Amino acid sequence: LGVANGEDLKETLTNCTEPLKAIEQFQTENGVLLPSLQSALPFLDLHGTPRLEFHQSVFDELREKLLERVSAIALEGKVEERYKKLEDLLEKSFSLVKMPSIQPVVMCVMKHLPKVPEKKLKLVMADKDLYKACAVEVKRQIWQDNQALFGDEVSPLLKQYILEKENILFSNDISVLHNFFSPSPKTRRQGEVVQKLTQMIGKNVKLYDMVLQFLRTLFLRTRNVHYCTLRAELLMSLHDLEIGDICTVDPCHKFTWCLDACIREKFVDNKRARELQGFLDGVKKGQEQVLGDLSMILCDPFAINTLALSTIRHLQDLVGQDTLPRESPDLLLLLRMLSLGQGAWDMIDSQVFKEPKMEAELITKFLPMLMSFVVDDHTFNVDQKLPSEEKGPIPYPSTIPEAFTKFLQENRIACEIGLYYILHITKQRNKNAFLRLLPALVETFSDLAFSDIFLHLLTGNLTLLGDEFALEEFCTSLFDGFFLTACSRKENVHRHVLRLLLHLHHKVAPAKLESLQKALEPTKQSGEAVKELYNQLTEKLELRKPSPAEVTETPSMELPLPTVPTPASR
Repeated sequence: LGVANGEDLKETLTNCTEPLKAIEQFQTENGVLLPSLQSALPFLDLHGTPRLEFHQSVFDELREKLLERVSAIALEGKVEERYKKLEDLLEKSFSLVKMPSIQPVVMCVMKHLPKVPEKKLKLVMADKDLYKACAVEVKRQIWQDNQALFGDEVSPLLKQYILEKENILFSNDISVLHNFFSPSPKTRRQGEVVQKLTQMIGKNVKLYDMVLQFLRTLFLRTRNVHYCTLRAELLMSLHDLEIGDICTVDPCHKFTWCLDACIREKFVDNKRARELQGFLDGVKKGQEQVLGDLSMILCDPFAINTLALSTIRHLQDLVGQDTLPRESPDLLLLLRMLSLGQGAWDMIDSQVFKEPKMEAELITKFLPMLMSFVVDDHTFNVDQKLPSEEKGPIPYPSTIPEAFTKFLQENRIACEIGLYYILHITKQRNKNAFLRLLPALVETFSDLAFSDIFLHLLTGNLTLLGDEFALEEFCTSLFDGFFLTACSRKENVHRHVLRLLLHLHHKVAPAKLESLQKALEPTKQSGEAVKELYNQLTEKLELRKPSPAEVTETPSMELPLPTVPTPASR
């Protein structure tokens, strides 16, 4: 660059006869060339300020001014001219990119260039430190032609996202008010991972497509539905920032936006139902592939939760209106979307993009059966209020139709709706209905009754039935008849039972608690999480036991009592 450095000075001093004169000459040639400055510098010497400190402060000041100027050039004049200036500046400065003091300037110039020359990008990519130091705007240009490198950057974020979701599901705070589905969509989108991914993508459609491809691949590989949540959250995060470059090219944008509003309300109202139906009916011939993306959006647990809650609400309304499920277009649309969401994995796996066929029996037999359960409850409640006759109170129906159990085992949509109905009656503190339907949960389609989301919600709702845990019959049905049937083969069930007991152990009868403690003891194969929870439970139970001192004192107080003479014996 024609600027002398330490090496030049060393060479001059080695080969000269008068070192002091050589130093003075070096200072004059390379110092700040302002005539007025030459007389002021000795003034600094009198104050004991080293020349290095002076030059360093001038350098820092100039660098700040240059950074401001670069940012200003990027915004002024004609597009071609401003970028030409920046490209020239990059050409001049790039050779100093590894010099820590100059590096910020080079990085700033690259950041403001929409297209950094390929050669420079390759040099940055090849050097770990340079790659780390460059702005995300430059990294985007590197990533868009280097999927593997982008994948390495995104992968830890996706792992972190899944871990965060699982931590919420297994949280020790069990509450019916604050559960997995409590945060609003907008709050969820402020999460660290979604924000980082949004920033990494910027307005780059190619990078957005890459992230979607990663999510599809991981969803196929793991069947983990949280990837579907991230798919929707990412699109809506870009929507919040009004990034039209991406939102306009994603065919799911308007559908997701409408569904997002439903998730916020936890209900699909008639107006939005019509809009959603319009999007589904509007899929044109030759564009069926969009169904794969729509099904993934609908497979998001937050979407399934909203659709299932709306279905239960509709069924209750139909009971009041004396209307059959097949006569309700709104209900049929909810089932259509549930079916599309539940079929997402199969559709993306098979690459056959058509809506799954709905089984007629689901609508003609299963849903009316659920409605009959609602009627049973109403009838029983009315019976309870009537004056009792000689024949005595009418017992609550205890049997369940065989067809109900069969539907839960063989039909995915029926199973999902059935499970949400059970959550609904638990939330209503309807112990009779809960105990009646509980046996049907032991064997369900794909073991859905033992999935983390269902067990997370069920344990939360069971806190409302806390007082029932003192009853032997209730505990036997719940623990022996349901939870313990899967504990040994499914570690997640083991964890959820321990979570529940940590919260409600003080309500359970001591004898039952003791047998449960034995039954839930971890094996050698149990994971760390189970062992940790079990230890926490054991500690809590130890604290509840009366101390040995209390145990010995109590009888000594009671012994003399029978010997006190009563008035009658006198």
